[in-house]
Amino acid sequence: MKRFAKLSLCALLACGILTGCHGTQGMAEFTVPESFDETKTHELVFWAKNDTNRTQTAIYEKAISDFQKMYPNITVKIRLYTDYSNIYNDVITNIATNTTPNVCITYPDHIATYMTGVNTVVGLDGLMHDEKYGLAGSEVKFDAPSNEQMIPEFLDECIIQDVHYAVPFMRSTEACYINETYVNELGYELPEVLTWDFMFEVAEAALAKDENGNFAVNGQNVMIPIIYKSTDNMMIQMLAQKGAEYSDAEGNILIFNDTAKEIMYDCAEHGKSGALSTFKISSYPGNFLNAGQCIFAIDSTAGATWMGSDAPLVDISPDQIVPFETAVRMIPQYDTANPKMISQGPSICIFNKKDPQEVLASWLFTQYLLSDEVQIAYSETEGYVPVTSKAQNSDVYQDYLAREGEDNNEHYAAKIQASKLLLNNTSHTFVTPVFNGSASLRQAAGQLIENAIKSARRKETVDDAYCEKQFDSVMSLYHLDQISASAASSEDLGPLPSASKALLITLCIVWVILGAVYAVPVLKKKAKK
Repeated sequence: MKRFAKLSLCALLACGILTGCHGTQGMAEFTVPESFDETKTHELVFWAKNDTNRTQTAIYEKAISDFQKMYPNITVKIRLYTDYSNIYNDVITNIATNTTPNVCITYPDHIATYMTGVNTVVGLDGLMHDEKYGLAGSEVKFDAPSNEQMIPEFLDECIIQDVHYAVPFMRSTEACYINETYVNELGYELPEVLTWDFMFEVAEAALAKDENGNFAVNGQNVMIPIIYKSTDNMMIQMLAQKGAEYSDAEGNILIFNDTAKEIMYDCAEHGKSGALSTFKISSYPGNFLNAGQCIFAIDSTAGATWMGSDAPLVDISPDQIVPFETAVRMIPQYDTANPKMISQGPSICIFNKKDPQEVLASWLFTQYLLSDEVQIAYSETEGYVPVTSKAQNSDVYQDYLAREGEDNNEHYAAKIQASKLLLNNTSHTFVTPVFNGSASLRQAAGQLIENAIKSARRKETVDDAYCEKQFDSVMSLYHLDQISASAASSEDLGPLPSASKALLITLCIVWVILGAVYAVPVLKKKAKK
């Protein structure tokens, strides 16, 4: 009979496992409460990134203070990070202990990994469209943007598996910051839209040296004509411009193709000559640009305040700065009539908690981060743009844009030009598919370019065989083979058929009855003792 009891328990567990395969595991799915209970206090934990920029920190602090005045029952505690990867690592660690923050500034690629825990991240569609507490809802205590006032291209970036798991916070793209003085001295006229061929031609010309062995264009012994900050973005955008595959929404890895090889060949050629380098190889492009040692520095529009001889933020001593005319252009293109550039920037996600009221409080704070007061103030600190048409079209923001070049601080010309670059080309931006593992794929994309340049400088042959070897290497290094295998086996089989459900339920009931039949006499016997 003891064996029978054990079998009964095992059967019950098996039934639970089988029925759980198609059910909800982990935290219960969030549903929007009927009302927000303002008599109940909440302490929210907010994780955000800050590049030691006191102005940005002050904006966060003011936003929290203003929000808490409207909702005195909500306290927000901010934790600042200097790198998004550190936020990502801490979130992953805290998911296991159910100690995630309430609100987090992060990236959709990272959110896709957070979602490996069931109901860890809150799907926001219900909240966004809620009549009372949704975007610009009737019960919201501040002037929030409506759903229609969210920039569609930016909002669409936050969709994972057909659900909005985030809202955009700020948006940027990449820009090419150019020493136009040197371009003209080399005998070239800068076009409105750069091409890769033009940039590489100017870069190769800039390598000419004088009779003293210095570079003729700057008279120095250092000249790196092109420095690309993010080779991840470089590969992704070059593939997109050429119409080549990268990945799909199902998580299939498609980057290992002939077009990627062509890009590696080009990078190797110009890397070998010294015309092209990267942040990982040479360091921050802005420092070389400002010292007159770089002509084309490609970086985020969010980094515009560090670019140019008049930049308000610099990492080199004043005596190293070489005056020049700074131009801001779209990243180089293959087809100038059909430009393509990546859209990027931080988003906001909300983590699920046991108390739906706590989640609703998190949403109200998240929504306040989308208000004009926060959006405009934060966008003015860097080359970011607000994520709502409400903020973009406001008199305050339009006045800010109109004052381009008025000073070299708040209205620094290159910073505002970088913002206008994205504002004027939002329709030309694109994003890559988001899935669990897409962050690793991004790293692999950049690694292909880094490796090709390094190998060419070591005088290795970069040919078809080399590329195939690199494909295998980064596939293994970033575990992309596991992602592909997961995508191939993750087909949604849908809910269990009714007959199967009925059978499992019947089996559970039968085993429960049998267990009870055995347990009752045993319990009576123990009671008599």
